[in-house]
Amino acid sequence: MAAKTAEIAVIGGSGFYSFLDDTDELEVETPYGEPSAPVTVGEAGGKRVAFLPRHGREHAQPPHRINYRANLWALASLGVRRVVAPCAVGGLRPEVAPGDLVVPDQLVDRTWGRTQTFVEKGAAHVPFADPYCPVLSSALAGQDGVSRGGTMVVVEGPRFSTRAESQHYAAQGWTLINMTGHPEAVLARELLLCYAPIAVVTDMDAGIDAGAGVGQAEVFAMFDRNIERLKTLLARAIATVPDGGCGCAAWADDIDLPYDVPGRS
Repeated sequence: MAAKTAEIAVIGGSGFYSFLDDTDELEVETPYGEPSAPVTVGEAGGKRVAFLPRHGREHAQPPHRINYRANLWALASLGVRRVVAPCAVGGLRPEVAPGDLVVPDQLVDRTWGRTQTFVEKGAAHVPFADPYCPVLSSALAGQDGVSRGGTMVVVEGPRFSTRAESQHYAAQGWTLINMTGHPEAVLARELLLCYAPIAVVTDMDAGIDAGAGVGQAEVFAMFDRNIERLKTLLARAIATVPDGGCGCAAWADDIDLPYDVPGRS
């Protein structure tokens, strides 16, 4: 049984390298290698919260090289059952703009080089029609200034899209574009964790705005301008998350999973 070190986790995105004050730092070993960084554990919203910077403390891990399996397994091994995942995104449609905070409700995977499952033998086909926890999503979207809905397409990176690619994604009706939302979400589901992203729109993607296209400096600068706002919002959302009520883990109730899930007897 996993030690109940924390009940909820925050995985920080680009530029979001710390969250909590007065924390304990934990080095966590996993069967899948090292997580992006040590996990820090403290309190927020009246709950024990674990924090892990997705890219490492100094953005050492680019999106296509992050050890997503180790990150999620490390959090689960600490007793975490719910994961909130802030991330930087580009906007694809006029209903979003830089500075907006959005809780998407759908995901499209356009990555290609990543290990995206814990299943290495046997049969365990995870349901993923609705990729995000409705309870966590409601807690995040219930905060002032946060909208809910839309589809986030996840691309391999680390390059940004061409104008033609960006226009294609927008033409599908997709709202946001990102490089880290997959396989993070499906790995959380496989580990029976509740998971929901909150996206910070840092720019409009290359095919949407005329001009030079997307640049790293503007993306990082916009995310940095929203860090304190995001931290306050996360603490408030964490305080409002009720116990239970979502069924995110129920898909595996009658399945003998062919991989280890920390805390599952």
